[in-house]
Amino acid sequence: MNLSRLNVNLCGLSLETPFILASGILDQNGYTMQRILKEGAAAVVTKSIGMVPRNGYAPPIVFPGDGYLLNAVGLSNPGIDKIGTEVKIASEAGKPIIGSIFGKDAEEFSLLARKMESYGCAGVELNLSCPHVKGFGSEIGSDPDAVEEIVGDVKKSVKIPVFAKLSPNVTDIVEIAKAADRADALVLVNTLRGMAIDIFARMPVLSNAYGGLSGRAIKPVGLRLVYEVKKETGKTIVGVGGISSAADALEYVMAGSSSVQIGTAVMESGRAIFSSLSSEMISLMNRTGFDRITDAVGVAVK
Repeated sequence: MNLSRLNVNLCGLSLETPFILASGILDQNGYTMQRILKEGAAAVVTKSIGMVPRNGYAPPIVFPGDGYLLNAVGLSNPGIDKIGTEVKIASEAGKPIIGSIFGKDAEEFSLLARKMESYGCAGVELNLSCPHVKGFGSEIGSDPDAVEEIVGDVKKSVKIPVFAKLSPNVTDIVEIAKAADRADALVLVNTLRGMAIDIFARMPVLSNAYGGLSGRAIKPVGLRLVYEVKKETGKTIVGVGGISSAADALEYVMAGSSSVQIGTAVMESGRAIFSSLSSEMISLMNRTGFDRITDAVGVAVK
């Protein structure tokens, strides 16, 4: 399959297609990431990594619903000192690895970013928006001053592209996007805060009570936020949220996304979804009149 029509330059990263594996899905083990890259993903974003190992929450931490997924993993991760080996293994596939990081302040984010750069990551994604872990997520992501400080400090600390992943759980997404203006690109959006209750057990289905809502159900929200931020800021955007088909992805591109991340859909359709999306997209571009995927970026934004 000739993928040249799907080639994307994302802040200096050469992507074979616009389809990137989102953080949190099969992306903690180097060999798994390498396999996903070899099977069609244009790049992968690692599991969000912090300063030290973290166990996360006790099960149950994932609940699949009708058209959605709830998760409250709790930022479990092996810690920054152990992820380097996995990044090196994944990098053998010859495609970009983007290191996702979280921290409690600008100093931690900057240190983590430098580590990811030293491991060979082609970019770093700042998780400013975890919806279910106190001290690392919504508190930071809803504070424009904190976002501005963290993004600014990280940009001064590394030479690789910096992507700021923003939360939909805020009053004004444009205000936060403008605070993150020094980022090379914005990743929109992280999961929405949600919950479900087991009516027979008379208790929440997740051990943490609430968690992050992802999957098809959040696509209209994600699209609206991408559209709004693109219209108001003109920033480079990576769209994510509820994408499971080429048509979904093209909507995000038309709303202003230069590339897109696939997460929950991988759990539903398997690793083959990346190659499937690529072939579907070429067919869809023929029907919608786009010679190259880059021609479609932001065409619906008025």
